[in-house]
Parts: sequence; structure tokens; C-alpha cells
Amino acid sequence: MPEITHYAPGMFCWFELGTSDAEAAKKFYGELFGWTANDMPAGPDMIYTMLQRDEKDVGALYQLTEEHKSKGVPPHWLPYICVASADESAAKATELGGTVAMGPIDVFDAGRMAVVADPTGAVFAIWQPASSIGAKLRDEPYTLCWNELWTSDTTKAVEFYTKLFGWATKLGDMGPMVYTELMNDGKPIGGMLPITPEMGEVPPHWLGYIRVEDCDVTADKAKTLGADIKLPPTDIPNVGRFAVIQDPQGATFAIIKLTQPA
Repeated sequence: MPEITHYAPGMFCWFELGTSDAEAAKKFYGELFGWTANDMPAGPDMIYTMLQRDEKDVGALYQLTEEHKSKGVPPHWLPYICVASADESAAKATELGGTVAMGPIDVFDAGRMAVVADPTGAVFAIWQPASSIGAKLRDEPYTLCWNELWTSDTTKAVEFYTKLFGWATKLGDMGPMVYTELMNDGKPIGGMLPITPEMGEVPPHWLGYIRVEDCDVTADKAKTLGADIKLPPTDIPNVGRFAVIQDPQGATFAIIKLTQPA
């Protein structure tokens, strides 16, 4: 597995879980994806756990604080997008109608970050790397391979993200559903779809996809580990087979078995 040493601005570079039960989450994802947990002190009362595969960082998790819970922050996965300047990108996000929920702040010597909500409410983070670029592995089995925006307003979202990150868009061939591919410097990095009435009361959010070797087997294993299968294994023509899963604490992610190697 080649180790990543650099992310261009506009690329998804990190994936972080805020959870209500860090020990249970480490056990769940360790058994499901083979991730190992490396606990690191991140303050007087905080542990930041690096999630690793083959001793390389693929993401992280941390325990939500009582303050988070009092503000109604649910367990969630948060994608990070690489930027040249966290301060400039945060200011630009505000100009474009987004809301800076936290930061910009320095994370020790690792980098500088901010948490942003787009104009429709979907939340993501921006990352200006210093000593840490983010994930050292991705697009490999049992690592992050795709990020997908579920939004209530695709027109507003396209305007926001293309102006903020310089992304290009193109309509994908997904049958009756309108699906927009997101491109960074010509490379497909994610997608976007509209939240329809049939989906129920789903808030705008980013959904991360973990690549797996067998979608059905992994979904079944997640269920035996206490997860809720929100969307059972489903084929995407010419792409692969995917499922949407909610972990035992309530954070949602997707898995996908790709038809062709990434």
C-alpha cells in the first residue's frame, strides 16, 4: 500500500469520528475494518485516537464532551478538506453564505483548522497542513475512498463549493436519480445528491465511503456488531455495490465494493 505524502488543496485529507462512547467505537471499527487504535493525549481531559491500518493513519476518533452533547451535537463522521490557508478559506466560506462553527485554530504543530457549515447546513472541516498532512492511506481496502454530500439545495451547494475550493462538477449517470460528481483538478473526489421527500427527514450532511472487499459480508458483520443497516447492499451500475450503515452510537457512514480497482 503506497503511503500518501501530500494532498493538493481541495482534496479530502482526513476523516474524524466524534462519538458518545470512544471505547465502544474503537472496538466496533477495529472488528469491522481491522483498524487499530493509538490513543494520544490532546489536552487535560481529552484523548484523540488515531485509527490505523498497517500502522498508517487512516482517520481518528474522540469522545464527545458534555458541552457537545448539551448543544445537541450527535455522533458523526466529519470530513476534512485540505486548504492552503485555513484563515482565508474560512473567511471566504463566510462570504459565500457558510457559517464558521469553530476556529480557525492551531492544532499543536500538526496544522490549522476550522469547522464550517455550508449554506444548507452540511458540516465539514478545512485543514491547513503543517507537520501532519492527514490520512497516510486512502482509496485502499478498508480506508476512505469517497465523500458524498446529501443536500437540500444542489444549486446553492454547487455555487458554494465550486467558489470555495475551485471544484468542477459534472452530472453522473445514476439512472433516475440526479447525481453530481465533484472534481478537483480533473480528479473525481466525491459526489452530491438532492435529499428527496422519500428519504424522510434527513438533514444535509457529508457521507464518507469506506472501501471494502465484500459489501454484503461487511454489512452483515456490522449488523452482528450492533450497527443499524440504513440502506442494505445495493448495486450501482458500472461502479460497485454499497450500503449505508449507522454505527451502534449513531454515526453514519457508507461502505462500497468497487467494480473496478480504485
